[in-house]
Formats: sequence, structure tokens, C-alpha cells
Amino acid sequence: MSSLNRRQFLQSLGLASAATAAIAFPGIITAATTRPHVVVIGGGFAGATAAKYLRYWSSAVDVTLVEPNATYYSPILSNLVLNNQRNLGQISFNYNTLASKYGIKVVNDWVDAINAPNQTVNLRSGTTLAYDRLIIAPGIQFMDVPGLDSNKVPHAWKAGAQTTLLQQQLAAMPAGGTFVMTIPAAPYRCPPGPYERACVVADWLRTNKPGSKVVVLDANASIIVEPAIFGAAFTEYGVQYVPNAALQGVDSDAKIAHSSAGDFKADVLNVIPPQSAGSIVLQSGLANVGGRWAGVNPLSYESTAVPNIHIIGDSQGTGQPKAGHIANAEAKVCADAILRLLSGGQPYAAPVTNSACYSPISATTASWLTAVYAYDQASGTMKVVPESFGAAAAPSAKYYSRMFDWTTNLFNDTFA
Repeated sequence: MSSLNRRQFLQSLGLASAATAAIAFPGIITAATTRPHVVVIGGGFAGATAAKYLRYWSSAVDVTLVEPNATYYSPILSNLVLNNQRNLGQISFNYNTLASKYGIKVVNDWVDAINAPNQTVNLRSGTTLAYDRLIIAPGIQFMDVPGLDSNKVPHAWKAGAQTTLLQQQLAAMPAGGTFVMTIPAAPYRCPPGPYERACVVADWLRTNKPGSKVVVLDANASIIVEPAIFGAAFTEYGVQYVPNAALQGVDSDAKIAHSSAGDFKADVLNVIPPQSAGSIVLQSGLANVGGRWAGVNPLSYESTAVPNIHIIGDSQGTGQPKAGHIANAEAKVCADAILRLLSGGQPYAAPVTNSACYSPISATTASWLTAVYAYDQASGTMKVVPESFGAAAAPSAKYYSRMFDWTTNLFNDTFA
């Protein structure tokens, strides 16, 4: 099978029927003992997509998805909950279709430990899962910020209850009040997301809380993505943008952000803490990129620290953005590679991923950004294809409408 090109490979697996799987993976079908078992940790855009496509492309592999929550709330579009354009129910997903349609075993539990030498995963319930290949997609975890109490000062960077809390605080903020938000130094989940939030909130406040002020404390030296779009919106909305403002601590009761640029008091304070790979990545010795992210081979997303373990999505340290759309693309490359490896072949030698994003700028307008990443054999890394980069010249109502087409397609491709 290693001699097949990618198109032939995907064509042979496209329907994932027993017949096509038998042709594509004769080593798996005729195995004398047990079927290969892939365990996937994490049910976000990366993990859910990987689990789905492993089964979509082959009925000859058993897949178990371990996710502690029965409902997943998408970070994508969650900023629109803050201005009442969406509600949490519209961005919530379960795993019923993955289980019933694709035959994925879904286990709602926490992973306490990974035993790499024995190739097992220990769950909090006491269950032990054996794997032939393990995919880890836990997203991000927050690094400590002195004085931060997220029950008082929400991050709303993992959608759900935190999103509701921030929405409620904004609704209760007095007219003429001050909203202060912090942006961590890159890399972090969803590069345009904080700037998008500042725009959405500022647009909502000028209509609903006249005279209010938005202050953005950015640990980065400048707006790191779509600077013209967001910079123009900040000017239009009167946002006070403060670069090089690294967060040093928080007074959660007084709602004061202590930063390298000074102290900023808020009526509503939204702190997005610095981030690292999910805790299971760190505790398993897989965070070998700056001590925060997992080093992987981009051909398969197999860990460079431990064999037979693959890390995708926000926790990977390839230099690709940490966002839902590209996590979905990484998951497909990973699933493809695992099926090839399980059949005795090698990963496809020239994978390509795409990062695409629409960002709401107001209640009626949005912008967009896209780039293609291709594997560079000389460096062994994923690099942006220069001619692939594209961005909106200006936000528009047309792009706002298209944003929902984009998210619907992504949601369906992941969870349906």
C-alpha cells in the first residue's frame, strides 16, 4: 500500500465499506488475533475528527474516544454568545452520531495516566484501555496567573459556563463602565480570537452601554494577525490597545490587572491566561517543545518523544496555528498515517493542511483569513505556501453570512 499515491489511497478508503477496507488493509483484515485498537483522548475538533475518519476510512480498526464531557461547546462562534447573536445550544455538540453511525466507542471519563511501555491508558473509573496507536488531543490548559480566580474573572476561552459568566457580567456592567481584557504571548489557542472578542464586545457596548470603554492589554508587541482589519476596528470603536503589556498578576476581587504596562482597573475583567498543551501531555513527558508543547513528526503527528503516540490539535508543537479548522485537517493527516502504519506502510510523504478562519468584527460584519501549510522535506516541518495566503480587504456583511456556512461545514465534518 505504500506505493499508492494519496488520491488512490483515499479513493480506496472513501466509502469505508468492508470490501474497500479489505482491499486497502489486507494485513489488518487477516490478522489472526485481535483487531487493531486506536484510542483517542479528547473530543474537540482534533480528536472527534480523527476518531470519525479512522472509522470512515476503515471498518477494520476499532476506535475508542475518551472524553470526560458528554457535550462539547465550540470555541468557534462563542464570542457571538457575548453579544447575543448566538446561544450555547447553537454551538453545542454530542458524540451520538460518532457512536451510532461510525461505530466509535465513546467513553465519558478522565484519563489519569498513560503507560507508554505497556501501551495502555488508565481511566479515573479504574478502567484500563490497551492501544496499538494512541491519539492525544486534549486542547490547551491554562498556566498559573497570580491572584486569578476564574469564578470571578472569567477567561471564557474554553466555551461553556465561562462564556455564560462573561456574558452575564457584561450585561450587568454599568453604562460608562470599563471592560479590560488580556491577551497572552503567542502561541495560544485561536490567534485572531482575542482581537475578535474585543471588537464584538466594543461594538455591543457602544449600543447597549453608552460611554463604555474597552482596554486590550496585549503581551505581544503588536496585533499578531489581521492587524489592518483589527486595528481599523479598534480605531472605529475607540478601543484602547496597549501592546507589550504582559500580565503579571490579578486582583480578582477588585478586578485589577497588573501588567508590565501598569495597573488597569475594570468593571468587567476578562483574563485569557498563557497556555500550554493539555495536562496529560505534560505529565506523560511529551511536551518537548519549550516545555509547553508536544514535538511531533508532521507526516504522522507521532510524538518525537514516545513511539506509537500521536498528538494533534492545540497541543502539537509544529508551529501551525492552534485553531479548530486546522485541527480538523491535522486529524485527517494523522488518521491517514495511522491506517497506513497499521497496514505495514509509511505515512504519505507530502501532507498539506489548511488554516481558515472567519472573525466577526461586529454584529453584522466579519473578516476572513486563510493559509495552506505543506510539508517541507528539507526541514521536516510544515511551512506556509506563500501564494496560498489570503485575507479579507475589509469586513463585510457578505463575509458575516459566509462565516456561518464555514462553521456549519466544519461542525458537520467533525461531529456528523
